[in-house]
Amino acid sequence: MPSKLLFLPGASGNTAFWKPVSELLDLPAVRVFCGWPGFGSTPAEPGVRGIDDLVARVVAEIDRPTALLAQSMGGVIALRAALQRPQLVTHLVLTVTSGGVDLTNLGAEDWRSSFFESNPTVPRWFAEPQPDLAPELSSVLAPTLLLWGDADPISPVAVGRRLAQVLPRSSLHVIAGGSHDLANAKAITVAPLIDQHLRSA
Repeated sequence: MPSKLLFLPGASGNTAFWKPVSELLDLPAVRVFCGWPGFGSTPAEPGVRGIDDLVARVVAEIDRPTALLAQSMGGVIALRAALQRPQLVTHLVLTVTSGGVDLTNLGAEDWRSSFFESNPTVPRWFAEPQPDLAPELSSVLAPTLLLWGDADPISPVAVGRRLAQVLPRSSLHVIAGGSHDLANAKAITVAPLIDQHLRSA
């Protein structure tokens, strides 16, 4: 089992996003709630200029057997970190994320313009095109729980199914009525699934 839980938010940078789930988990592990410099309430830092820098920050936190719990943009960072620290990442929990795979033909809504209108100070670089991670994901051997909602236009269930195809030790759970804030809004529903997953080999 992991001795550390890293909770990664999405592009909102909301460091409290995962706290309702964390409070419902029985697992005795250190909990760390990550923030992204320049996103939400986390102040910008001159040395953070792209996704690579966020990945490096997460990798630096993986200093013992660690589970990564990630929402939306955080899921891309979690998978990249897992590729760099395969011996220490024990489990992954990914919710409503692209996971770094190509979303073409998966029915995902383009959310970028409305997001930037609502969040004008967020760095634009986070929405720049990234390389397709799908060819690399077959080497991610950490057990992976994929949590999706059936009412999320930003990351529809088809995206979760695609990740389930390329991640060899993954299972997909679809939550009725779940939207893009699934892990926060339905914490009571998803926490038992996460607890069970984190206790599995």
